[in-house]
Amino acid sequence: MKISIRPYKESDSKAILEVINFNILNSTALYDYNIRTLEQQTEILKEKIDKNFPVIVAVLNEKIVGFGYYSEFRFREAYKYTVEHSVYVNKDFQGMKIGHLIMEELIKIAKKQKLHTMIAVIDSENQGSVKFHEKYGFKTVGIIKESGYKFDRWLDSVFMQLIIE
Repeated sequence: MKISIRPYKESDSKAILEVINFNILNSTALYDYNIRTLEQQTEILKEKIDKNFPVIVAVLNEKIVGFGYYSEFRFREAYKYTVEHSVYVNKDFQGMKIGHLIMEELIKIAKKQKLHTMIAVIDSENQGSVKFHEKYGFKTVGIIKESGYKFDRWLDSVFMQLIIE
């Protein structure tokens, strides 16, 4: 079973939407309340690509099993060397190192684009994601207490940073 990483194509949107909507409904990985439509998700990804940000997918046996991307951290000009990224793996394919392949590719692309900093914003309950990011050299640089509210409880956001060298 060989997992390949390639650039996103619009035809991948449906598989990405399934992963996103599962996480919206069942996890604190996304602080959204409402599932997205295919049109909304396609537009979100198109906007990233139009701004020259990468959207990549992991493929196993012609099935999209994960994806990742990065885009602006903040919208002021001085932040142009800093990006915030996301990595998601289909729930049925977790534990297969797919997230690692996606993260490695995102870091490689960020280096090619001469970016300086990658930021991860992670719900504090998701210690698996915190440890995942630590493996790539991300450091916790702050926690914003009670910054989100979902599933009838307050959630803390962990900010992690990687200085790209």
